[in-house]
Amino acid sequence: MTEGLSARQIKILKILVNEYIETAEPVGSETLDKKFNLGVSSATIRNEMVKLTNLNYLKQPHTSSGRVPTPKGMKFYINQLMEEEQMSLTDEVKVKEEVWDSRKDIENLLCDIVSSLAQRTNSLAIATLDGGKRIWHSGYANLFLNPEFADLELIANLFSFLEETQRMNDLFFNKMTGATLVEVLFGEELGWPEIASTGVVGTRFTAHGQEGALGIIGPARLSYSTIIPVMRYYKKLIEEVTE
Repeated sequence: MTEGLSARQIKILKILVNEYIETAEPVGSETLDKKFNLGVSSATIRNEMVKLTNLNYLKQPHTSSGRVPTPKGMKFYINQLMEEEQMSLTDEVKVKEEVWDSRKDIENLLCDIVSSLAQRTNSLAIATLDGGKRIWHSGYANLFLNPEFADLELIANLFSFLEETQRMNDLFFNKMTGATLVEVLFGEELGWPEIASTGVVGTRFTAHGQEGALGIIGPARLSYSTIIPVMRYYKKLIEEVTE
């Protein structure tokens, strides 16, 4: 289960990922030593971080002495270390009310769904139908809340990528396997330079007899602990209201 990592390495990895998600900055051993009482020296923490880097759980951006998680490190964190924060019943009811009136028309429904999802997650939300020629987007402005997207060229490339229906369909219906209810992909692994710095959380659904997909796109350090349960609920909701 722990892929040969020691308890200390797992603890350091978990704290480092949480810190990175919160700050968007590479995390150094001094930070971990000062902020979290790990009971070992800064040098020991540094050694463990080097081991985690050699095992491809962490990487070192060129400009920094700190480390950030790799896709492998993030996936290990998501699958084994993260504590999900479930939506409250009040929130679930509120979301249902937001989309209830458009439930009979798939186009209007997806329009309301992405708008609601973007607001709830402070991210960019996307929906598409398999083989369809249309993508529903909402929340472009949310991307600018992240320091990762301060580079205008980067964001321009990302925006033009998101407008390409063919590639969006490829992302949600080929790259995503549909093997699990909610899937996480990292742009870095997909080999598409335009989305190299992103994280994608997606789910498939069936509505009015059509296969569709719903996704969140943001920085690789998305708040997965809140977004994954939200995505699970939205999938269930779409299928429930269109039955």
